[in-house]
Amino acid sequence: MPLDTQPSAADEAAGPGAGQEPREIPLRGMRGMIATKMRESLQSTAQLTHHAGAELGAVQTLREHCRGAGLTPPSVQDLLLRLVVQTLAEFPALNATLEDNCITEHPAVHLGLAVPLPDDLLLAPALFDAQAIELGTLPGARRDMVEQASAGKLGVRELTGATFTVSNLGRSRVHHFTPILNLPQVAILGIGGIEARMVPDGDGGGRAAEVIGLSLTFDHRAVNGAPAAAFLDRLVERIERLAPDAFDHELRH
Repeated sequence: MPLDTQPSAADEAAGPGAGQEPREIPLRGMRGMIATKMRESLQSTAQLTHHAGAELGAVQTLREHCRGAGLTPPSVQDLLLRLVVQTLAEFPALNATLEDNCITEHPAVHLGLAVPLPDDLLLAPALFDAQAIELGTLPGARRDMVEQASAGKLGVRELTGATFTVSNLGRSRVHHFTPILNLPQVAILGIGGIEARMVPDGDGGGRAAEVIGLSLTFDHRAVNGAPAAAFLDRLVERIERLAPDAFDHELRH
């Protein structure tokens, strides 16, 4: 006599997953190392996050200009990364590390990029001397780094040498979030998703705009709130006042 394989009324009432065993995931290996670093980051620093939003009208205008000029339009992500690096040149206190009660401001921007890997792992390897990487070559440099990270070919220098990190959730609906500092760095920028929003038009009314969320976490031991806010203000200004031909010379090389 065949067994009855139909779910019972009790199973249906319990919902999906009824009768299944819990899945245990040991916190060890690479996952354990990352977890330890995150805990140490929160326990050993004075982290604070500022949030801002930037309109992307000028960014989209630049991309349209590139299409009309026969240039490959840069992605929004690569444009923002280039503007972040340029802004850091004006705020060396953010491009810094803190170790052994000593703050070191770095003349070169070694830009850490958060790279998601299989098994829910996250690394933030460095693009060294990012200030010297022009917008036209930035996508290739970023892709090469992601491929090396995915293949497990990055060394300790690449994984620990960043002076400032960017974590990008731009493809999600998360507009703002609180990125955790990547020690010994004193600041990290989170790029959130884009949302349609009504903004003031200057005449007492409103207009529709695409706005991207920006979240800057910083170590209050090394950076006070005012300079951190000034960095975000300047970055937003660069994004919103971007000239259509601002990077033509970099994209033609």
